Amino acid sequence: MPTSVRQRPLGASGLHLTTIGFGTWAMGGGDWKFGWGAQDDAESIRAIQAGLDAGINWIDTAAIYGHGHSEEIVADAIAGRRDAVVVGTKCGRVWEGDSREIGKRLRRESVLAECDASLRRLKIEAIDLYQIHWPEPDEEVEEGWAAIGELIQAGKVRYAGVCNFSLSQLQRAQAIRPIASLQPPYSMLRREIEAEILPWCKANGVGIVAYSPMQAGLLTGTFTRERAAALGENDWRSRHPFFQEPLLTKHLQLVDGLRPIAARLGISVAQLALAWALRDPAMTSAIAGARSPKQIQETVAAGNVDLPADAIAEIDERLRA
Repeated sequence: MPTSVRQRPLGASGLHLTTIGFGTWAMGGGDWKFGWGAQDDAESIRAIQAGLDAGINWIDTAAIYGHGHSEEIVADAIAGRRDAVVVGTKCGRVWEGDSREIGKRLRRESVLAECDASLRRLKIEAIDLYQIHWPEPDEEVEEGWAAIGELIQAGKVRYAGVCNFSLSQLQRAQAIRPIASLQPPYSMLRREIEAEILPWCKANGVGIVAYSPMQAGLLTGTFTRERAAALGENDWRSRHPFFQEPLLTKHLQLVDGLRPIAARLGISVAQLALAWALRDPAMTSAIAGARSPKQIQETVAAGNVDLPADAIAEIDERLRA
């Protein structure tokens, strides 16, 4: 039987999500520009099913992850359990045939076609949460957002959200139809939303689901300088400044400072990072990427952790250092 994982409302949408969501970015494999390296499909399926068994009620994927491959993995993992899971996927990043080139498109015809393709790959009749992946091209944001409204009317989408939007882009979209959710990057190392976007979402009933709360593995407590050096060319992290000097040393030193806090609370560093991202009740959920059952079985417990005020204050002090 599933364990109990807390749920929070997704803004004013009426949808409730568990505080930990299952992220499937890495499950697209390494054969595309932003892959995480090779990934065993059978292990991916087992990991998703372990997450559902542990009480997670929603999965986040995207059409572009592995050029459709991640959605196909999700379909296999949820077969026979569709009613127990909220499926979120995304549009706006496209590819043509066997091309490895990624295009940016939010034209109406493209969004409608992308939705149909995602439904086929996911083997479902409706997408629970359909999100604009990136607000690019900016001049097509309104057209793409209106198209998702058409998909809701057609019964192909239940709720509509956006990812990576600026405050002005959120305001433009909200003027057309209500936004159920925003998916921004948010972690101890990425706090940009706190100044303006988080307060605006609270005031306007927009739920927030954070992606990369463990900063692509840096805040798990298991990442090392040796692992960074060993990242292959088919792992996007090998090209990111966060995983290169001088930032790598700074981030690993922060993790070393987090270890005694986590130990005092009886949790892992990964669980600490997730609980920190969820410390504001307005944060509906934190997306935990996983590549094995063991990973998700550890991180899911973070959804029920309440950080004491003194731990939050100590973390904030270390982040200011």
